[in-house]
Amino acid sequence: MYNGYYSPQASMDRINSQIAELERMKQQISQPTNLTQNFQLAPSVGLKQADSIEQVQKEIIATDTPFFSKDMTVLWLKYTSGDIKTYELKEIIKKDEKDLKIELLMAQIEELKSNAKSNNESANESSEG
Repeated sequence: MYNGYYSPQASMDRINSQIAELERMKQQISQPTNLTQNFQLAPSVGLKQADSIEQVQKEIIATDTPFFSKDMTVLWLKYTSGDIKTYELKEIIKKDEKDLKIELLMAQIEELKSNAKSNNESANESSEG
């Protein structure tokens, strides 16, 4: 059809060229891309519960692990070396201004009672002597 005549060979070459190009495109699409996935596993903080130090001793661990008693008053820290440290826990109750003022006044009352008792004992010793 070009230049006024039809060449079946030229058409076949053009079709084969297009098929080859489509095959190349198909291979590029089907080939897996170079995808790199990096996973960094963070150690999980495995808080555990235990009834006794014996239970903590039996437990197998992969990282240093804290164990708490059920009532949250004891903390056992077991190290991967097998060493265990024991801590007593005490709840810290936040005090507001009123609580602090009451605490201060109670301490002053106790101090006054102590002083009054000392004065009474001194007075009794003086009158006896």
